[in-house]
Amino acid sequence: MSLFDCTCEATSGHARALTYETAHGSFQTPMFMPVGTSATVKGVTVGQLNDLKSQVVLANTYHLSLRPGADVVEEAGGVHGFSHYDGPMLTDSGGFQVFSLADTVKLDDDGLTFRSIYDGSKVRWTPETNMAIQEQLGADIAMQLDQCAPYPAEKAFVAKAVDLSAKWARRCLAAHQRADQTLFGIVQGGMHLDLRLDSIRLLREIEDESLAAGGRRFGGFGIGGYSVGEDHEVMFETLGDVARACPEDRPRYLMGVGNPTTLVRAVREGVDMFDCVLPTRTARMGTAFSSTGRMNMRNAKFTRDFGPLDPTCTCPTCQNHSRSYIRHLVKQNEMLGGILLSIHNLYYLLDLMRRAREAVLADSYEEFYGEWMASPAAKDY
Repeated sequence: MSLFDCTCEATSGHARALTYETAHGSFQTPMFMPVGTSATVKGVTVGQLNDLKSQVVLANTYHLSLRPGADVVEEAGGVHGFSHYDGPMLTDSGGFQVFSLADTVKLDDDGLTFRSIYDGSKVRWTPETNMAIQEQLGADIAMQLDQCAPYPAEKAFVAKAVDLSAKWARRCLAAHQRADQTLFGIVQGGMHLDLRLDSIRLLREIEDESLAAGGRRFGGFGIGGYSVGEDHEVMFETLGDVARACPEDRPRYLMGVGNPTTLVRAVREGVDMFDCVLPTRTARMGTAFSSTGRMNMRNAKFTRDFGPLDPTCTCPTCQNHSRSYIRHLVKQNEMLGGILLSIHNLYYLLDLMRRAREAVLADSYEEFYGEWMASPAAKDY
């Protein structure tokens, strides 16, 4: 396979099994990406990520560009050399972080100006400077700079965000030059299907224009602006139509979503890739995914429960530690509690997507989906 080739091995309904080639190896979908915001997945070592069979790790452009700085990361050999992770990596644009701090952001057609959360200094980004930063960071996949509309928002505001994101996508694609890195476009449009489809149409036109001029195409398509406060049922009213309107020959990446059941449902709609801080963030709060639903390990009922965290799980945490011990660590605020639960929660999602892929390859995804939705594990909220 050539760099950034995408091969579809199988489909089962709308669910897909892809293989995607990068400079740091291939990855297979459906798949979940652990989030390593500052070039580290909190509480989990690179060796542990490898043992868990993590395929792609996501890092954050906003945070790394401010600390330690893109020049430092570049000097260290890029985000791979800096973190000593040798598998495929992805950097988001940092746009979501900027717009989540809306009171510090000034937006115009050319770019945006914001205040650093670290020292209050003023920072200016354009699509071109954002691409330059992500090329310095050197992940295998970069994301375009876009405007993520909040929820709820007036439709007219969301429409303007779609238009601006498309204009920035054109500039990002023109500016992006690094040969061993690909660029994903991002679909916006809030909860409005017509705006979502407009966003996809604009991205397709942009890459057609680029190719006609001897330029590049998008390596995949992110689906942004979901899971920003709306009920998940609202997201699913449009997600399937949006995913399937994206090109069939490249990955579709639902950004910022990490509930197990949401992943299972989204794969059924044609989504290939996911990321979220949820498995590690909830782990640090003492919460675990499990085959019986989400578990709060602070619960007193686990005090003398010497069985494994999840009897059906084969992760290192479940193989070696009891519910009683993990509850003790969590109650004592021992860092090991969050570490063990992070390992478990990450494995849980990684293994869930591995099993989803097997179901697609066997053309039995609908059966897999039905069994999951009927199981206690589906109660993960």
